Amino acid sequence: MSTSVDFNTPEWVCWIAQDADGVWWGYQCEPNLSHISWYENEVGDSVRLKKTEKSLDWVLTLQRIK
Repeated sequence: MSTSVDFNTPEWVCWIAQDADGVWWGYQCEPNLSHISWYENEVGDSVRLKKTEKSLDWVLTLQRIK
């Protein structure tokens, strides 16, 4: 799934995803999925990017950007 949301991501961010509450996060390593959010997999950093409108398909927002 591609997104039209504009992000100003740090250089180290390789993955982005939206949580159920509409918050987008950037991850250094591929994140894990919980019942309402994505979370770092204990080997990389994460950063809050921005909040947008909630999506019913938030689970499908995970994308590798590099």
